[in-house]
Amino acid sequence: MNKARRKAIEDIQSKLETLKTAAEVLRDEEQEYIDNMPESLQGSEKAAMAEEAVDDLTEAIDSLEEAISSLSEASG
Repeated sequence: MNKARRKAIEDIQSKLETLKTAAEVLRDEEQEYIDNMPESLQGSEKAAMAEEAVDDLTEAIDSLEEAISSLSEASG
């Protein structure tokens, strides 16, 4: 792989890292929302939707980490 393509991969990795960090912030904020939810809302549909959002964000973060790792392997 030449230097230009390696640099392009590094740029993509950097962008993915930024997106992963943003997703982690959102996940953490949503988890904090759940943790501070009044008892009257715990077990509600709103709580279930928030928990699903945390799970989905965690899955997205895992996928971004996998993509970053694959790009790292590709660039050697």
